[in-house]
Amino acid sequence: MKALVCKEFGDPDILVMEDVPEPEVKKGMVKIEVHSVGLNFPDTLMIAGKYQFKPPFPFSPGMESSGVVTAVGEGVTNVAVGDRVMANHGVGGFAEYVLAPEDGTYKIPDNMPYDQAAGFPVTYGTTYHALVDRGNLKPGEVLLVHGAAGGVGLNAVELGKALGATVIGTVGSDEKIDIVKQYGAEHVINYSKESIRDRVKELTGDKGADVIYDPVGGDAFDQSMRCINWNGRLLVIGFASGRIAELKTNLVLLKGCSVVGVFWGEFARRTPEKNRANFQAMLDMVEEGKIKPHVSMHFPLEQGAEAMKALLSRKTTGKVIITVKE
Repeated sequence: MKALVCKEFGDPDILVMEDVPEPEVKKGMVKIEVHSVGLNFPDTLMIAGKYQFKPPFPFSPGMESSGVVTAVGEGVTNVAVGDRVMANHGVGGFAEYVLAPEDGTYKIPDNMPYDQAAGFPVTYGTTYHALVDRGNLKPGEVLLVHGAAGGVGLNAVELGKALGATVIGTVGSDEKIDIVKQYGAEHVINYSKESIRDRVKELTGDKGADVIYDPVGGDAFDQSMRCINWNGRLLVIGFASGRIAELKTNLVLLKGCSVVGVFWGEFARRTPEKNRANFQAMLDMVEEGKIKPHVSMHFPLEQGAEAMKALLSRKTTGKVIITVKE
C-alpha cells in the first residue's frame, strides 16, 4: 500500500511517499481502508519529535481517519466488515490502510461524508469531554473560546451553542470573524485590535466568562485569568501559542475559580464506555443537523507535507483534510 512516511524528525518536507506492507489485523483491532484523514496540530509536533508520544521509525503520521472496515480482529463486536467508520488511532493515518482499536472506532451516520467524519474524533471528542465532563457547561452560561476559528476552537463554538451557552470567540484577524459567527458565536473578539480581558468584561456586565476553552495558552491564558467569572472554569486544552503559561494562584483564590486540565486521550483510555456514550450523543447531534464539522481545505495524500504547512501557517479555519480515496 502507499503511505506517507516519516523516517527522521524534522519539518513536513522530510515526509516521503513509499510502498509499505498493509497492516495485519490483530486481536481487538479494526482494519480500515482509509478514505480521508483529519490533520491535527499534534501531527506536526510528532514528526518534529516534539510530541509526548514518539513512535518508532519509520511511521506514518495521522491520528484520525475515516473509511470502510475491511477486517476485524478477535473479540471485536462494535463494528463489522463493510461498516462506514471514523477512528482515532494515534498514528498511521497517512496511508491507504490503518489499524485502529475497537474502542476508538465508531460507525458514522449515513448523512455524514468521509471528510467531515475524518476530522471528528480528536477535536469533537476533546471538546465534548471538555465542555460537558470537565467544564460542566450549563445552558445560559457564557463560554469564551480562544482560537475560535481553528480545528478545536470552531467545534467548541458549535458545541457550546448547541449546549445552550452564550458563546464569545477570539480570533487573530478580521477574515476569521464571519465563520466563527456562522458556527454560533454571538460575539467575536479580534485580539490583535482589542483587549480580550476588557471586551469580555464589557460584554458580560463586568462579570466575566463562566467557562473558558483555551487551546492556545500563553497570553490567552493570562488574559483569561483576568476575565473569568466567580466560580468559573478555565479549561486547559493545549498550547498552540508555543508558550506554556504560569499560573498565579492568588488569582484562583480571589476568583473562586477552577483551572481544569483536559486530556481526552487518557479519559478515553480509562473510561471507554463513557467516551463511547459521549460520541453517541454527538453523532445523534450530527444526524439531527445540530452540528456539522467545517472543512476548510483538502489535499491529496501525496501533498500531505503541504497540508501540514497550511495548518502551521494558522491561516486555515476548521479542519484540514487529506483525501486518500475519493
